[in-house]
Amino acid sequence: MARVKGSVQTRARRKKILRQASGYFGSKHLLFRTAHEQVMHSHRYAYIDRKKLKRDMRKLWIRRINAACRINDISYSRFMNGLKIANVNINRKMLSELAIQDAASFAQLVAVAKQNLK
Repeated sequence: MARVKGSVQTRARRKKILRQASGYFGSKHLLFRTAHEQVMHSHRYAYIDRKKLKRDMRKLWIRRINAACRINDISYSRFMNGLKIANVNINRKMLSELAIQDAASFAQLVAVAKQNLK
């Protein structure tokens, strides 16, 4: 069986990794082995952080809603429970935006929640 040389494919594969590693510190953008390790780690971090961003944003929205609720003399949990009882289906992102942009309409939602808690 004839010997197959893989130089073209190997060079292309290594160039791709080194291109992805451009801008890394030290030998991580020069040497293939260290660059490959760092690119693999970077891809893993990117994957994890895409999931983490969703959690962090939800936490931020809840903190903003809680702060706005405290201004209106109600706790976050009682506010969300009151909205649930009243069948008001607004997600936390929109509630957060309302709390920041339009305090008057958020106060009306708090009044609806308080009314349904009694």
